[in-house]
Amino acid sequence: MPSGPPPPFSCSYSPNLPELLAQLRCTIALSTFQAGKVIFVCPKDDETLAQLPRNFAKPMGIALNGDKMAIACLEEVLVLANSPELAVHYPKRPNTYDALFLPRTTYHTGQLDLHDLDWGDGDQLFAVNTSYSCIVQIGENRSFTPVWQPPFISKLAPDDRCHLNGMALSEGRPKYATAFSTTDVPRGWRKDLAGGVVMEMGTNEMVARHLPMPHSPRLFDGGLYLLLSASGELVKMDAATGKYDVVARLNGFARGLCKYGDYVFVGLSKLRKRSAAFDNFKITGDTWQAGVAIVHLPTGELFGEILYHGALDEIYDVQIIPNYLRPGILNKEKPEYKLAITAPGLAHWAKPEGQQVGRQVQIEEVKLDKQ
Repeated sequence: MPSGPPPPFSCSYSPNLPELLAQLRCTIALSTFQAGKVIFVCPKDDETLAQLPRNFAKPMGIALNGDKMAIACLEEVLVLANSPELAVHYPKRPNTYDALFLPRTTYHTGQLDLHDLDWGDGDQLFAVNTSYSCIVQIGENRSFTPVWQPPFISKLAPDDRCHLNGMALSEGRPKYATAFSTTDVPRGWRKDLAGGVVMEMGTNEMVARHLPMPHSPRLFDGGLYLLLSASGELVKMDAATGKYDVVARLNGFARGLCKYGDYVFVGLSKLRKRSAAFDNFKITGDTWQAGVAIVHLPTGELFGEILYHGALDEIYDVQIIPNYLRPGILNKEKPEYKLAITAPGLAHWAKPEGQQVGRQVQIEEVKLDKQ
C-alpha cells in the first residue's frame, strides 16, 4: 500500500542539532505565513527535537525583547509575555514547559503587509510596512506612525512600490533597510527583481544596488549581514563600499536570519510553483525543502539543518529564544489564554466559567518568589 503524504509539519534534522540547542540552551522560533503558524523547535533531549506549532493569521516578523515577544500578523501586531510560573502549571500539559508566552496586547493595524519587526529603545516597536513602503512605529493611537521612507518614494500609499522588506536596528533605532528595487509606481518592483538595494536610513544613501532579492539585514558584532534570497547566499557587507563577501551558499530561497553564540540560523523556503520570477537567478528548479540552516559563522561551514517534508513550504522569520529549552505559546483561538492571571507577586490559572461555584471563580494560586 502507498505510504501516503507525510504528516503535517513532519521534518528531518541533522543528528547534531538537538545537542547543539541543548548546549546553547535555546529554542528556535520560526514563522510561516504560508502555513499560518509560529513554530517553536527545541531539544527534547540530546538526540531528539520537539516542535510546537501554533496558528496565527499570516505571521511574518517576530521580535523578542527579554520576556516579551511580538508577532506581525495579517491585520494586527500581537504582543505576548512569558510567564514561567504559569508554564509549569499549564492545565493541559502540567510540568511540560519551562516558559509560556501569553497574549497580552493587540495593536489593530489593519492590513499593512508588515515584514520585519523589532523592539527599539524605550520598548518602541518598529516594523517594515511593505504595503506603504516605509518604516513605521507601532502604537496604540494609530495603525502606524511613519519614521522613514526611501527617498525615491514620492508618497505613502498602499501600493507596495519597491517591496521594502527588511531593517536592521542600531542603538535602538532603525539604521539599514532592504528593498527589491527603487521603483515609485504600484508594484513596480516586479519588473526588476535583480535591482535590490540596501539603504542607510540616517543619510538616505544607497549602500548597495543590483542585489538579487535582499532580505533580513542584521548587525552582528558591528558587521552588516544580510541574505541574498534569490541566490541563496548569506553575505557580510562593507557598509562603506557596498561590497560583500559570501559567508555561505545555501540550498533554497534564504529569508529569516538571526545569530546566537557562534551560529547563525537561516530560514529556507521552496520556490513558488508556476512563478517565472526566478528564471534568471541561480536557484532554479523545484527540489528544495523549506527549513532552517545553521551556519557556524567563524568558518562559514554548514553545521546542520532542519528540513520539512510537508505542509510547510515557506518561512519568513527565524529567531532564537534564549535560556529556555521547552517554551510554550498560546494564541487567541482557544479560551485558555483568558484563564492566565498574572500580577506583581502572584500568578494563577482561573477555572473556566462553567466550573464556577456561585459567582466566585475558583482558582489555584502559585505564589511567586519576592524579587
